[in-house]
Amino acid sequence: MSQSFIAAMDGGGSKTLLAVLREDGTIADIGRAEGSNPFDQPLWRETLSGLFARLPAETRAMGLGLAGFGESATLNQRQRELISSTLENIPVSLTNDVDMACTGAFAGHEGVLLLSGTGSMAWATDGQGHHCRVGGWGSLFGDEGSAFWIGRKALGIITAILDGRNTADTAFLAPFQKELDLPASHDECAASLLDWYGNLTHERSAVAALARCVARLAEEGSAPALRIMDEAAAELATHIQTARRKLKRPELPWSYAGGTLQSPLLRKAIAEHCGTPVPPRLPPIGGGLLSAARLAGWTVDTDWIDRLARTLEQAGLGH
Repeated sequence: MSQSFIAAMDGGGSKTLLAVLREDGTIADIGRAEGSNPFDQPLWRETLSGLFARLPAETRAMGLGLAGFGESATLNQRQRELISSTLENIPVSLTNDVDMACTGAFAGHEGVLLLSGTGSMAWATDGQGHHCRVGGWGSLFGDEGSAFWIGRKALGIITAILDGRNTADTAFLAPFQKELDLPASHDECAASLLDWYGNLTHERSAVAALARCVARLAEEGSAPALRIMDEAAAELATHIQTARRKLKRPELPWSYAGGTLQSPLLRKAIAEHCGTPVPPRLPPIGGGLLSAARLAGWTVDTDWIDRLARTLEQAGLGH
């Protein structure tokens, strides 16, 4: 007797992840592709369609968390049209990527999920059917505390060092010269930095990638890196506090997702404002699989969720 499958997709700004799960709880397939946010990825349809093509014929349900969903009526319609035409025979749970991450982090229970990846946003639910979002406005309007925001702050310090406005933080430059393969001379470095920028194929992803270097430098005690991370923590804490206030639930627990929040230093700094976070029960892709399993009528209990968490961790899809 052939097995049935469920699937989930986490469509972020920098990358898109597909996971297919067999009914026996084992991973059948993992697919990875470029980002699929329709606001700044012109090939988002091709990215999603390429991953949809990998789904087994016996897929019984799918959980989709897509960046940008719920933010524009026009883009929502385009996303829905693609999904309905491609997955016409598969029941789908469709939401934004942060809502899906919230479902995973709290296994469907109440809480505030703070996401900081390429962008930033908080999604909160009170467990009584009420939810709210804070942030998620994109790099032009906000995304405070995101990897892109952190990378942009770092570039601001670097350019101030290069043209002489900042003479106090000169040691901050060398790690980025190494990271971006820039010349040692300030004049040559400035020209090469502009060349780097001018040749970027996806500005947000490339700038966001610099946040990893900032986080590492902060862990090593770099003063400008620590300032950036402290500012990021304050901005992200405001997301959590605002979500709690909007739902009139100041005690709501908070959890986290996204590459930026893999930094223990950043989480600790946010905790000083908002209390200790709850470790996510499942990663974002797990939230999609949880929704798909329920949609498919599978038995979903505490043991199933625990097994799924272990399976995703072993497959390299954990937190």
